[in-house]
Amino acid sequence: MSKNRVLIVEDEVSIAKMINMNLKVANYDTVMFHDGLQAATALEEEHDYDIALLDIMLPGMDGFELLEVVKSYEIPVIFLTAKDDIGSKVQGLRDGAEDYIVKPFEMLELMVRMEKVLERSKKLSNVIKVLDLEINFSEHTVRKNGQEISLKPMEFELLCVLAKNKNIAISRENLLRMVWGQEYVGETRTVDVHIGQLRKKLSLNDSIKTISKMGYRLED
Repeated sequence: MSKNRVLIVEDEVSIAKMINMNLKVANYDTVMFHDGLQAATALEEEHDYDIALLDIMLPGMDGFELLEVVKSYEIPVIFLTAKDDIGSKVQGLRDGAEDYIVKPFEMLELMVRMEKVLERSKKLSNVIKVLDLEINFSEHTVRKNGQEISLKPMEFELLCVLAKNKNIAISRENLLRMVWGQEYVGETRTVDVHIGQLRKKLSLNDSIKTISKMGYRLED
C-alpha cells in the first residue's frame, strides 16, 4: 500500500515535530514547513499531497491565504489552530477547509479525522498490509499469508482500527467508542474479549501488546 502524503504547515516547531513523528509512526509520508509563504512557494514546484494540515497564525502568509493556494492543487485541508472563536471556524469551513481542530488536541482524534477526510476525497486505500496480514476494507476480508481468515463483524472492525493506528497505544475506552460507537453501553471487558479472539485467530499474541492500565497497541 502506498503511503498517504501529508503537508504540515505549523510555525510552532515542537507541535510540528510531534505531529510529524506520530504520523510517520502511523505510516504517513510527511513534509513540514514553518512558514506559510515558504510552503506556498514550494507548492509551485511540487504539490503531490493527499492532505494538508495548516495552522492559521503563520508567518509569511497566514493559513486563510494559504488555504486558497492549497485548494488550487485540489489538496483537502484540515486547520489545526489555537483560534477557537466561532468567526474563524466559520470562515475556515466556508472558505473550503474540510475540518477545523482547535489546539490542544489528541493525535488519535486528528488521525481519525484525517482518515475521514481521505475517505471523502477518495484518497484512502481500500487495502492495508500489516505484518503478514492483508486487510481489505471494501470486501471486509482478512488474509494471512494469502489465506482468508473468517472474522466476526466487530472483530474485523477492531482489527481495522488497530491496523490504521498501528504502533499507537489506544485506550479501551477509545476502542469502545471507535468500534462500537458513542451510544454503546457496555464494559471495557468487551474489548478484552475481542482482542483475545484476534490474537487467537490471527496468531497475534506477540504483535497486539497490552498496555498496562490503558489498552492495546498493534506493533508492526
